[in-house]
Amino acid sequence: MTLQHIDREAIYSQLTRHTINDPNHEWLACMVSVWCVGDSVLPDYLGLECHDFAALKKHYFADYPLPEHAPSGKQLDFSRMLERQDLINLLKQYSRPEIVESDWIIGLLVAGCLGDDHLWHDLGLWSRPQLTALLHYNFPELAARNTHDMKWKKFLYKQLCEEEGIYLCRAPSCQVCVDYGQCYGSEE
Repeated sequence: MTLQHIDREAIYSQLTRHTINDPNHEWLACMVSVWCVGDSVLPDYLGLECHDFAALKKHYFADYPLPEHAPSGKQLDFSRMLERQDLINLLKQYSRPEIVESDWIIGLLVAGCLGDDHLWHDLGLWSRPQLTALLHYNFPELAARNTHDMKWKKFLYKQLCEEEGIYLCRAPSCQVCVDYGQCYGSEE
C-alpha cells in the first residue's frame, strides 16, 4: 500500500466519520479523498461551480477543511468540451428529482468526462462497481439502458449520439465490431 493510498483512506475515514444515511455520501467521500491527495483529474472546486462546491462541502463535509483548488494542480479546459451542456441535459433528464445532490453528481460526472482514463478513475472512485452503483442510484433509467456493460464514458457519449441521430460506427452491431473490447468489458 502506498503512502498516497494511506492518505486517501485516512481522509476518507475523516470524511465519513459522521454517518449520513445517504449512498451518495460514500461515493462523494471517495472522490473527495482521492482529489485531496492529488490523484484525480477533477479541477478546482471538483469541477463544480463555486456555489455548488460550497453547498456540497456544507452538506457533507463541513467538519473537514477541503481545499478549493485542486491539490494535483490539474486544470480542465471546459472550453474544449462542446458537448458539456448536452451531457448536463442528458443526465438531468434521467436524474431522480428527489435527490438533493443531483446537480453536484452531474457536475462531477461531466468534469470526469474530460479526463483521459476510465470515468470511475477520472472521478476518483476506487472501482468501476462504485461508479455503476452511483449511476444506478442517481440515474436508474439511464443506467438500465447499459444492458451490455459498455464502459460508462463511452456509454454516455453513445447516448448523446443516439439522441442526435448520429451513428458513426460502421459495424452492423457492437458484437461484430473489431473495437468491441475497447467499449465493453473490464476496466480494471
